[in-house]
Amino acid sequence: MPARSALLVIDVQQAFCEGEYEAFQIKQVIARINTVAHRARSANVPVVFIQHQSKEGLLQQGSHGWQLAAALVVKPQDVVFAKSTPDSFLRTGLARFLEEREVDRLVICGLQSEYCVDTTTRRALALGFPVVLVADGHSTVDGEHLSAAQIIQHHNTTLSSISSFGPLVQTVASAEVTFVV
Repeated sequence: MPARSALLVIDVQQAFCEGEYEAFQIKQVIARINTVAHRARSANVPVVFIQHQSKEGLLQQGSHGWQLAAALVVKPQDVVFAKSTPDSFLRTGLARFLEEREVDRLVICGLQSEYCVDTTTRRALALGFPVVLVADGHSTVDGEHLSAAQIIQHHNTTLSSISSFGPLVQTVASAEVTFVV
């Protein structure tokens, strides 16, 4: 029986798409996410946007920075969950939503590689979900010791080498991500 998938698009919000915190190659990353999301919708796979919110600051709920990225294609049938921690499952309805739809495989992309993408991927594994990490569909900004490109590559390598949870992470280029119809 083919896996029932869901696509998680994490924190692709205006604050990370322009200005000081603009993620590395964000225009290309959003274009890839939009392509994967289109494929998911065509296969009747749920597309879930995760939106980080805080009480103040860059991602204050309702602020310009908090908004989903202007270039991101969001359709009426898509679902949005708000979160307030790097873990997309913590204190959100995401786990219940996935359980109700009998989802048993997650495709993950978004921002930022070393924070919310990493934490959500690890939590998904702990909850028993195999993960397809869209290798060219997540990004971040340069860090103190590593460039954004190095951080992205590090997480593609590190997350796909974790085996202790049982389920595994498979890194797949956006052009190769498929969904069973």
